[in-house]
Order: sequence, then structure tokens, then C-alpha cells
Amino acid sequence: MRIISSIAALASLALVAACTEPVEDRPEPEETMMPVEPGGGIGDGATPLPELLGTEIPEALHGRWGLVPADCTSTRGDAKGPITIDAERIEFYESRAVVDEIEDQNTGMIRARFAFTGEGQEWTRDIEWRLSEDGAKLMRSETGEDALDEPLSYTKCETEGE
Repeated sequence: MRIISSIAALASLALVAACTEPVEDRPEPEETMMPVEPGGGIGDGATPLPELLGTEIPEALHGRWGLVPADCTSTRGDAKGPITIDAERIEFYESRAVVDEIEDQNTGMIRARFAFTGEGQEWTRDIEWRLSEDGAKLMRSETGEDALDEPLSYTKCETEGE
């Protein structure tokens, strides 16, 4: 009986061995790029994940900006083009915008969808705000439906003590 069990076991092993490919004949596994390195850094060629972009408007863009000099100096309340930017919002003459979804950003630029409210209405705009190299100008470019035809250029308003 022991001999029959041993023969059956050997036959089973021979069958299993015949069904498996030798290691050297197996195809190499495909290499996939990791978008984020194990330490949390961005891998070569990877784009930042949305949650890594942050949700605030870059600090370099903060402050008061005007389309014309009078936007920064008028005391009569007739300035219609000034904006004030902080980490959370952009305040316009009769509306305000908050970041809805960031597409790209760095220390001197943000490209995002902004959610606007003003005069009882709500709307969105895809806007890129880009700071000039000297930090004195801020360019506003829009894309998408109802976008402005041309970019706008704002000048940094001086504040007391500057």
C-alpha cells in the first residue's frame, strides 16, 4: 500500500512540474511609472496630484492691485477696477471669487477655476493670474465660455510704509 501511495505522489509531482514554465521562459513583468516616489516626492515626468497643489492663492499675489493708477489712489469711491487678493479670495468692485479647483500653481502663478458671487448671481471662470518677474504687475488671462477677449494687466498698489 505504501508503494502505491508513493507512486501516486510521484505522478502528481510529475504532472505539476510538466504544467509550469521554467523561470527563464517566463515573460518579464511590465514596468509602470510611479507618479509619486515612496518618500512623497514627485517622480520623473509625473504631474503633481491635485491634493498636492494646495488650496490657497500664492502669497506673492496677495495685496491690492489696480487696472489704472486711480484704482489705487481715488478717495471718491469711483475706482471700479481695483482688486484685493488674499489667501482665500479675490475681492472685486461688486463681486468676489474663491478658488474652486486648481489646475496649476507655483509661487508666482495660479491657474484655477474660480467661483464668483456678486449682485445676486453666481458663475465660474477659468483664470490664470501670473506675477511679473519684478512683482509689480499681475496678468489676468481667462479661458472658456464668457472669457475676456484680452488679458488684463494690474499694477501693485503701494501701501503706507512701502
